[in-house]
Amino acid sequence: MKQLTKAEEEVMQLLWKIEKGNVAAILEELPEPKPAYNTVSTIVRILEDKGFVSHEKVGKGHVYFPLMKKEEYSNQRLNTLMDGYFQGSFTSMVSFFMKKNDISLKELEEIMKNIKDKEQ
Repeated sequence: MKQLTKAEEEVMQLLWKIEKGNVAAILEELPEPKPAYNTVSTIVRILEDKGFVSHEKVGKGHVYFPLMKKEEYSNQRLNTLMDGYFQGSFTSMVSFFMKKNDISLKELEEIMKNIKDKEQ
C-alpha cells in the first residue's frame, strides 16, 4: 500500500465522511485556514493516481469517491505501525500504549473483552 501524506490523509478522512463530493464540497469541509482550491484539486488527483480515489463525470465537473474503505486503510496502517515499531507483536504494542498513554484498567478490560469476542 502506498503511504499517504498528512494532507492526503486529511482529504481521505473527509471523503470517507461525505462519501462523494467535488473539490468544492471537500474544501467546504476543511478547517480554517482553508487551502486554495487548486491545492485540494491537486491532492485529489494524487489520491486518484495512488488508487485511493476515483471519480465520475457530472456535467462539466468531477465527483470524487473513495475506492478504499476507511477500515481497510486503518487496518493496513496499524499493521505497518505494528510491524515497523513492535516487530509484529500486538502484546508489545499494547504494552507500549499502556505505559506511554496511561490506559486505565477499564480500557484494558474492554480491549480484552473485544479480543475474547473476536476469538469466539
